[in-house]
Amino acid sequence: MNRPAVVAGQFYPGTAAELDHAVDQCLVAESREKRPTVLAMVPHAGYVFSGPVCGRTLAEADLHSTIVLLGPNHTGLGASLSLWPDGAWELPGAEVPVDDGLADILLREIPQLTADRDAHVREHSLEVVLPFLRQLQPKVRVVPIAVAEPDPAVLQSVGTALGRTLADHESPVSMVVSSDMSHYVSHEQARELDAMALEPVLHLDPGGLYSAVREHHISMCGVLPMTLALHAAREMGATKARLAAYATSGEASGDYEQVVGYAGVLVS
Repeated sequence: MNRPAVVAGQFYPGTAAELDHAVDQCLVAESREKRPTVLAMVPHAGYVFSGPVCGRTLAEADLHSTIVLLGPNHTGLGASLSLWPDGAWELPGAEVPVDDGLADILLREIPQLTADRDAHVREHSLEVVLPFLRQLQPKVRVVPIAVAEPDPAVLQSVGTALGRTLADHESPVSMVVSSDMSHYVSHEQARELDAMALEPVLHLDPGGLYSAVREHHISMCGVLPMTLALHAAREMGATKARLAAYATSGEASGDYEQVVGYAGVLVS
């Protein structure tokens, strides 16, 4: 079953030509990873706000052509760990196929995952990233997972199992997490709070990320998928992370009183 695009013409351009142009404008790299990227974290707002951070981060990554794509569940629909199992995700003028073989393996090896479409049908966080992945890798295949599980012990268990399964897979797989950072605080507050969340991320410390977000009340919408993915990345042998880009919406809108923070992180 295919998933239609639901935020085309809202978060990003609604025609193929305009979308390709917008993505190309954002895919600007200042450097390139020297090691294959195990995990990338990128934002998912409207392209005018977060596109440059997303584009620069992914342009500097060295991603494999198969990607497990993890994001938050903003809608509250569906299971807490929802995997879209088959078909393709449609975009203006194109579609991105789901790697149903890998999806089947993950569902078999990780019983906490549920084959579930309800969590994805109105969720924008993964869809917004897909045009960048497709532009970089026209033959990219994905396994989309929406993460709403709040229990850190479950996130650790599932993340470790995911990392072990991907490490043993017959072909290499990367992960991409979709997350914005602080929401609706001042530009200065966002930078301060987001630095507290990013410090453990850059030290590959999933427990530290989870604790920092909770203790400091940081409104990072993708803390759950990123916590899970960091556990997986460690299991896959990742040893370093770097901040590829950071900005707030104020730099695009001119409103520095109520901003959203955007960070791009590369883990290898």
